Amino acid sequence: MKYKSLNSYLKEKYGRKIYKIAINAGFTCPNRDGSLDNRGCIFCSGEGSGEFAGSRTQSITEQIESGKKRILSKMPADISGPSFIAYFQAFTNTYAPVEVLREKYTEAINHPDIAILSIATRPDCLEKNVLSLLDEMNHIKPVWVELGLQTIHKESADYIRRGYDLNVYEEAVRNLRNINIEVITHVILGLPGETRDQMLHTVDYVGKSKVQGIKLQLLHVIRGTDLEKEYNAGKFECMTLDEYVNLIYDCLKILPDDMVIHRMTGDGDKRTLVAPMWSANKKNVLNTLNRRIAE
Repeated sequence: MKYKSLNSYLKEKYGRKIYKIAINAGFTCPNRDGSLDNRGCIFCSGEGSGEFAGSRTQSITEQIESGKKRILSKMPADISGPSFIAYFQAFTNTYAPVEVLREKYTEAINHPDIAILSIATRPDCLEKNVLSLLDEMNHIKPVWVELGLQTIHKESADYIRRGYDLNVYEEAVRNLRNINIEVITHVILGLPGETRDQMLHTVDYVGKSKVQGIKLQLLHVIRGTDLEKEYNAGKFECMTLDEYVNLIYDCLKILPDDMVIHRMTGDGDKRTLVAPMWSANKKNVLNTLNRRIAE
């Protein structure tokens, strides 16, 4: 089976490998500051799903430089031209006054080594002034927006405390595409109570929603989350490796050929991962996935 991986897409577009630097810009989230809730989504860690991002005590430039050093210590040193993505990862990265967003985005996008600005956010945090700012940035360098959808099923969305309806996601996609911004949608596979068919229904919906990319994320149980309490109470089980690999195979079969697959799994922080423990061996997971896809 053939699919368009993020690496192949970037090499085709830029003629070289592009590396991602995860950034913590010091934002919060309406699910944490009391606007919608103060508990966060049920699966979200205290780091706002930014365990691998830089330190919020550092400036954006300092985080980029630290990320470069970390990557270059493991990679060839002959990288030329802008070869990094500034990935605003932790919490909700359009949830701040627009002048604060402008300052942080501008610092990242004007860095000479940054090729792409990627912003993870919620569909309900894209007001008109934010869209205008994103449009402005997109005329400097490419901007991607990553939307945390997770599921199309209302019962699951309510359970994880997502805090917005499906029509909000649809409007966000329309608004972003109207200003020619690439959209990547996050989907969580293995949410408690969801059947295999429901998961595939979500993936099929995303494939038809006119977005350019998708992240297929294995459900992780992270220490300190409300999801951990549910797991420890025996209210659900995580998927096995075989179940997950076969599910990903079927997801890829129903997605459009030109959709970029930004992620097929996820590697939670081993220090805080509760389950499934097999996911901690990322190399084995990816090798198993690639063998299944090659069949």
